[in-house]
Amino acid sequence: MKIEHVAIWTQQLEALRTFYETYFHGRSSAKYTNARTGFQSYFVTFAGGARLELMQRADIAPRADSAEQMGLAHLAMSVGDETAVNQLTERLRNDGYRVVGEPRTTGDGYYESVILDPDGNRIEITK
Repeated sequence: MKIEHVAIWTQQLEALRTFYETYFHGRSSAKYTNARTGFQSYFVTFAGGARLELMQRADIAPRADSAEQMGLAHLAMSVGDETAVNQLTERLRNDGYRVVGEPRTTGDGYYESVILDPDGNRIEITK
């Protein structure tokens, strides 16, 4: 058994698609649009087959802020090694994205950093 995909609601569909394509080398599907409901989405596929569904519909309310909360805590994206974690973290910082966890080795042995995507979702960058 495997997780088929994880879905994220957004009010910035194109910005989120571009973010995951640019920084995590995702490949996007063509946009799906349901004219009746106003629903639009992309599936972004990553190396190894993991998929992220980015979804937009006008009646979905935004999150209040990027603080930790119950529910999905973060997405972890493996980039290969510590050097790649450091380099991508700095690239994202230089491109204006918020780093909320500096690169470090955690108590359970992961080397990671944490950044916020354009919608404030926590993205753990790990080796």
